[in-house]
Amino acid sequence: MPSFALLLGVILVLATLIDAFEVVLLPRPVRRRVRLNRYFFKCTWDVWAWCANLWPTGRRREDFIGVYGPLSMVMLFALWGASLIVGFGLMQWALQRLVPAAGADALIDQIIISGDAFFTLGYGDIVPHHSLARLLVIVEAGTGFGFIALTIGYLPVLYQHFTRRDLQLIEFSARAGSPPTAAALLGWHVHDSPEALERWLRDWELWGSDLIESHAVYPMLAYYRSQHEGHSWLGSLAVVLDVCTLLIAGADHARRHQATATFSALRRILDEASESLRVAPVRQVSARRMGAEALGHLSPTIRRILPAWHDDEATLQVIQQLRKTYEPRLEGLSAYLLLPLPDWIDPAGAAAERFGRDAVVRHLTEGRPG
Repeated sequence: MPSFALLLGVILVLATLIDAFEVVLLPRPVRRRVRLNRYFFKCTWDVWAWCANLWPTGRRREDFIGVYGPLSMVMLFALWGASLIVGFGLMQWALQRLVPAAGADALIDQIIISGDAFFTLGYGDIVPHHSLARLLVIVEAGTGFGFIALTIGYLPVLYQHFTRRDLQLIEFSARAGSPPTAAALLGWHVHDSPEALERWLRDWELWGSDLIESHAVYPMLAYYRSQHEGHSWLGSLAVVLDVCTLLIAGADHARRHQATATFSALRRILDEASESLRVAPVRQVSARRMGAEALGHLSPTIRRILPAWHDDEATLQVIQQLRKTYEPRLEGLSAYLLLPLPDWIDPAGAAAERFGRDAVVRHLTEGRPG
């Protein structure tokens, strides 16, 4: 029994330290499937999502889901700390049984001593009687200092990535509406030159490159909801992918270059997020978001930006082929994270004409975000 307790304690301590190192310090994604934090997020998010599905759709449900991201990090830090305290406590208790004249305290007493050493409280009620036990206390005290310092320094880095992601969504909502649509976004760019649209897509390529890094190294960012109602990193990504799809399918070669680069960067975000969260793509893509009717609404708007754009049957086939490369993962993440996907056009009707003068006035006076 003492040997088993010693082995279990060593495994707990090493597994926790490795997990904390990979999450906090390692600046690259970890592909190993067996990870403590992966099981933690899987179990806690499944429970949280199940509870969220009991609520009707609305602001209260979104507020409840939005609590999970920050709270999960607090719970993860608490889990790491508890695992280290219990692991060192098991090792102390096992040493008392394996080493002569090392004492005979109960397991619960050794766990309390471990907590005392971890947080360096210095009560001194129970003093280790053996040099190995004293050395273990010193190691645990140093581990506690380092653990607390790392967790304090980790949160600002995490929130810096979250802030950069959210700032781009605010600018996006002003152009694409809330909830956003590809038609509204294209309508906003009607009076811009094609070069202006390409520069805007270039900004989103850079945003996508930043998200590839942050969501691969910090996959828990996917659970963080935007602080603004109606905004969603996944929904915004879907709309930009939709716009890139339209440009790649129907524009001439010279106008496809930037759209292709942006499309590739954003699609890779889906690959990284799905891999990090272990979310499988859906097997059958919904036909809700795009079809010939939606393309008919969008065509006049796109031609005002790119007169050479065409919407023949070949264009629709290319659109369907491109959708198959990102829609399965997009819908899989949407279902898993409880983030609804926007439509290509306004569900109310002719979204391509939404940004006429009177529509803009209504849009600005309704008081809707974005």
